[in-house]
Amino acid sequence: MSIKLRLTVLSFLQFFVWGAWLITIGTYCLNAKGWSFPQFGAIFSTLALSSLFMPALTGIIADRWLNAEKLYGVLHILYGIILLYVPRVNDPGTLYYVIFAAMICYMPTISLSNSIAYTILKREGHDVVKVFPPIRVWGTIGFIVAMWTTNLSGSKANSNQFIIGAVAAILLGIFAFTLPKCPPPKSISKNAGFVEQLGLKAFKLFANYKMALFFIFSMLLGAALQLTNMYGDSFLSGFSGNPLYKGSFVVKYSTIILSISQMSETLFILTIPFFLKRFGIKTVMLFAMLAWVLRFGLFAYGDPTGFGTILIILSCIVYGMAFDFFNISGSLFVESNTDASIRSSAQGLFMMMTNGVGAWLGSKISGYVIDKYFVHMDGSRNWHGIWQTFSIYALIVAFLFVLLFKYKHISTSGEIEKGEAIEMTPH
Repeated sequence: MSIKLRLTVLSFLQFFVWGAWLITIGTYCLNAKGWSFPQFGAIFSTLALSSLFMPALTGIIADRWLNAEKLYGVLHILYGIILLYVPRVNDPGTLYYVIFAAMICYMPTISLSNSIAYTILKREGHDVVKVFPPIRVWGTIGFIVAMWTTNLSGSKANSNQFIIGAVAAILLGIFAFTLPKCPPPKSISKNAGFVEQLGLKAFKLFANYKMALFFIFSMLLGAALQLTNMYGDSFLSGFSGNPLYKGSFVVKYSTIILSISQMSETLFILTIPFFLKRFGIKTVMLFAMLAWVLRFGLFAYGDPTGFGTILIILSCIVYGMAFDFFNISGSLFVESNTDASIRSSAQGLFMMMTNGVGAWLGSKISGYVIDKYFVHMDGSRNWHGIWQTFSIYALIVAFLFVLLFKYKHISTSGEIEKGEAIEMTPH
């Protein structure tokens, strides 16, 4: 098996083991178990909570003491073993700690998988910029295949979804030990302080108004990034309570319909260079925010009727712009507006504010808001009001972004515009 094929298998399984349950855990907790929205919000927030510290800690381990492929393999085997325990859990308090433990093992493997691929490809003499993207796209395909597997196997409302992810994760962990060795590069100085080792030097960027504002908006939009993953399948599957829609296509194949979102994501990535050169980073980030307004707004009026199904599909198509445009343009903003000495730390801070702090706040707060204002006395849910509220939130964030964030786009024929690099003076 060629090295490129082996890394393709790695990328495919990396996201398959997550996609098997990420989109449908809401259906399992809210619909099948009947747990409350705050309880589910707490469980889902463990994804963001583990993202705050585990990637940095495992990065230090892989840099100093343990081969990256071995650490990666151990983490996936542990992740799989923990997921196997989920079917035995019958209360949300225990599941919180079980999923938290699983996420402590899984979340750092996302960056580790990239690091392993980069190391091996460079050592083999491949052009990483050219070779890696076609490998990485198989990760998205793996996520989609996992969603389809969960749906078609009838596992979206039961614990089998975790078994599917667990078995694949253990196989992936074993497979990782067959990869070429990726020994510790020991790039972090032994004399480096704890703050520097964890990549926290970039927090000094908050002293700059423009960067502080950017990171605040990253957090505010990060609060919206996982909401449809949290509630989307529960929303669509919930139409089964209406006799008119019980056997409808939307209810039966809700997870497959939602997988259009991931398909859209792969397509919108290809359009980013055009939009960035034509409109600039700030406008592209604004497009992402307005796309979130549409993503939630279309869900608010979606249902299993013919027209309602079209609205749901349109919402899934818009997701690609909503998710990709901000994540990638935001990353490029950091790249072009920070000094090289802190650029890696700044990128880590961007991810921490979006997928860490923002996503954690979104998970926790949305659960309480829904439970307080959108769950009726009989236990039914006002999904129309829920999605409308999320849409209004995204619209307010977009309005404030236009009002407060000043960034002038200079049209060029080639490179993306660059701002004034913010340097980090030696401390």
